[in-house]
Amino acid sequence: MSNNERTFNSVVKGIWIRIISVIIPFTFPAHITTMLHRMRGVKIGKGSKINRTVQIDDSNPDLIEIGKNVWVTGGVMILCHQRDLKFYEIDKPVMECPLKVAGVKIKDGAHIGIGAIIMPGVTIGKGAVIGAGAVVTKDIPDYSVAVGMPAKVIKTFEK
Repeated sequence: MSNNERTFNSVVKGIWIRIISVIIPFTFPAHITTMLHRMRGVKIGKGSKINRTVQIDDSNPDLIEIGKNVWVTGGVMILCHQRDLKFYEIDKPVMECPLKVAGVKIKDGAHIGIGAIIMPGVTIGKGAVIGAGAVVTKDIPDYSVAVGMPAKVIKTFEK
């Protein structure tokens, strides 16, 4: 079987994930939305809340881990895939570049601000705060505040 062929089970799983994704924006309160994301395969710890307008990767939701007592606010995007531009060539469509796939881990007690974008392969530390609209392209340490595009740590709290 070539890389472009999909098994029956993977097709059914993909349809299931997308059906739930269509339902999620119409749900509330947050614990219902969180439950539906769990049903899609996202690993979510106890006490975490996900706003209904959060978009979580449809291709690989099982690669996302969200710890306990995390709050993911409205309009956030969490991605597990992106085009690998190392293979880009002039006059070649970007869509022909292969996908880079990597998980995302958001540790316990983190807060993700409105409209932030979390890119593939990132770990957000315990108790970290991601500012509104930030684009997180690299790991953020525990108990830090990160803002901007790309996100940069502007403050770290000491225990």
